[in-house]
This record gives sequence, structure tokens and C-alpha cells, in this order.
Amino acid sequence: MKHIVRVGKVTIGDGRIVVQTMCNTHTDDIEGTVAQSLRLAAAGAELVRITVPGLQDVPHIAEIRRRLREAGCDVPLVADIHFSAETAIACASVVEKVRINPGNFHRDHEKAREKFAEFLEVCKQHGSAVRIGLNHGSLGAFITEKYGNTPRAMAEAAMEWIRMAVEHDFFNVVVSLKASNTVVMAEAYRLLQQAMEDYGHVFPLHVGVTEAGNGDSGRIKSCVGIASVLSAGIGDTVRVSLTEDPEAELPVAKYLSDRYSRTSPSDTASCHPRTCSGNLSRQDYILRAACDWGPKLLNREVDDITFPEEMDPAEAEYLRNEILQAARRRFYKPEYIACPGCGRTMYNLQAAFEEVKAKTAHLKDVVIAVMGCVVNGPGEMADADWGYVGEGNHKVSIYKGRTPLLRHIPEEEAADRLVALIEAEGLQDG
Repeated sequence: MKHIVRVGKVTIGDGRIVVQTMCNTHTDDIEGTVAQSLRLAAAGAELVRITVPGLQDVPHIAEIRRRLREAGCDVPLVADIHFSAETAIACASVVEKVRINPGNFHRDHEKAREKFAEFLEVCKQHGSAVRIGLNHGSLGAFITEKYGNTPRAMAEAAMEWIRMAVEHDFFNVVVSLKASNTVVMAEAYRLLQQAMEDYGHVFPLHVGVTEAGNGDSGRIKSCVGIASVLSAGIGDTVRVSLTEDPEAELPVAKYLSDRYSRTSPSDTASCHPRTCSGNLSRQDYILRAACDWGPKLLNREVDDITFPEEMDPAEAEYLRNEILQAARRRFYKPEYIACPGCGRTMYNLQAAFEEVKAKTAHLKDVVIAVMGCVVNGPGEMADADWGYVGEGNHKVSIYKGRTPLLRHIPEEEAADRLVALIEAEGLQDG
């Protein structure tokens, strides 16, 4: 059974790929968040997600929603919750959808299950939709002790909560399994799709490459991963996570929606005239190339990329290298993991990311994460060799893997301290 989910005025799972994004304003900045939400809706966002760090922010998101409706904007809001079951339960009566990771509701797994059941009952009462969102690196010990930190673990973890939802007769559920590693992400979604089909309840999937970065690299990485899933007929809504203003995510997400939306859930992926036009902007050409080649590379159907002979050789080589790196087939520069920022971010993430990239560009064979906060940063930079994580108050922590080596480093020193640590490990310049 294929389930259709309704989030306010939006339907997810009917074959059309729904476009969404997330505010990066602080939730207690009501005016700023309302203004950004209005811009996002006008730019094509069909769902807007807003972080709700704690119970103290529930009245803020309620007021944001009231003001949007007063302004004539009916874009559904998604409350983004980490760890707090009480906050999730409170938001269920306030917004159209709540994003949670139920495994984080409590350290005791059975108590987490109890809280999830309580949460579902409140959502059922208020007609709220739920996104069960599990990220690579954010899985609890209960599941990783059985399956490791693997795509299978991600799919198995999601299936536990899916089964619970079905047992509670709750079907307004969307599921996501995001990773910054495109190989892990694509495999996790394929495993989950098959597991749901075997179970007999197929829920819509929210597809994305988390912490993709920015610029061409972030766009290419997002398209390589997302296209590999959508082109297989898997996925119903997308968010492109760029370390840029959220408005910049929407043209990429809309391109993917146009290219892969299906007229019915059983249709194969279709290519619309706008996507296939010969008169493409540079960005659309990059997106098309990433979508054309990414799935083939991830599926091991090809090992290299070719471009038309008339294409500028330097541009062709650059694009080839970027797509191969996004598919994790060849690395020609550091691999960066960078979250897009949200209301939990306590420093200028975009500026910090640019500084880290500039000062580490000479390195090779290293994965560096630049994360907005300590709430989920250390967990979600699962593939990173090194991490630069904002603490707030103009301070930064430096991680090696998941181990903090330096804490409370002033922002103006942090990038140089990171480079010094990496070079002390004996990495050579490229």
C-alpha cells in the first residue's frame, strides 16, 4: 500500500516532487523569520521548515504561523525538533508537520518508544504530519550495536518507527535517511524502499544530501545523490542543503522536481522540456550534467565522464573532477561537509566555511566538516576526518573524527589551528 501524506494544502506521494527548504533565522526573531518565510514561499518553497530548539520557542513558531496566515501566506510550516519529545508534542498542535528523530527522544530506547507513541496520538488528534528523519551518524547505540553505522542500520532504524506508526494507525508519515556521503545516502534509500515494499506499507520519502556545502560543489553533490534516488523512481519531496541563503537552494530543488516528477507514482522518471532545453544557463548545465552522470557513477555503470569536444577544456576538466568527487569515485581536493545553518547556528557559518575552504584548499585525501552547532554537528559529521564546530559566543571546537581536541577557540584563530592540526598529522600538500 502506497500512502499519500497531506501537510496543510500540500500533498506528498502523488508522483510530483514537492520542493521544500528551511529558514536559517533564529526562531525568536519572529519578524526576521516571517520575512524570510514569505520570501521562500514567493520563490517556490512549498514547505518551510523552522527549527524549534526548546519549549520556549513553541510560542514563537505559533506566532510566526499566525502572522504568515494573516499576510495571506498559507505555506505549511514544519517544526524541526532535536531530542525534546515535549517540544515535539507541543508543536504537533501548532504547525502542519513536525520533523523528529524518535530515537533521540530518550537515551533509554523503551522510553523513547513510549514518547513516540504519545507524540503520534497528539499528531492524530490535530491532523499533523510527521517526518521521521534519521541521519547517518545520528543513529542511537541501540541500532548501531546491531548493524554498525551503515546504510542498513539507517533503514532498519527507520523501519522500527514506521512499524510503530502503522501499529498506532497513524499513516501521515514521511521518512528521510540523509547522509553527506552520496554512496551511503543512495544505498540507504534503496534499502528502505525495498523494506517498506516488503512490509506492505510504502510511505513517501524526503530525499536530500545533508551538509552538501556551497557553490558548484554543493549543487553538484546534491544532484548526484538526489538524482541517483529519484531516477530509480524513489522519493517524493526534496530539500537541497546548501551553506548559503536558503533562497539559493530553491532553483536546484525546482530543477530536480521538474526533471523527476511523475504523473503517477508508477511512472518512470520523466524529463520536462525546460530541463532538456538546449539553451541552458551555466547552472542548469551543471545540474543536468550532475544528474546525467551521477547515477551512472554511483551505480558503477561508468568509471569516467566525457563532455562534448567543443566545450572549454578547462571547464570540462573542472566539471568532470567535481562530479567524480561528488560520486566519491576520485578525490582531487578536500571533501567538505558543511551544514546549511538554521536557528541553532550561533555564528557566521557561511563566512567560516569560506575561510576554512580557503585555508585548506591545498590539502588532499582529507574530509573536513564545518558545522553550525554542537547539538547535532559532532554526530552528523560521521564521515569527517576533522571537524570545525561552532559553540556560540565566537568560540569554536576542533574535532578529530568525533573526538574534540580543542574547545573554546576564538573564531579568528580557529581555521589556522585546524590547519596546523591537520598538517601535524603528516598530510602533504597536493
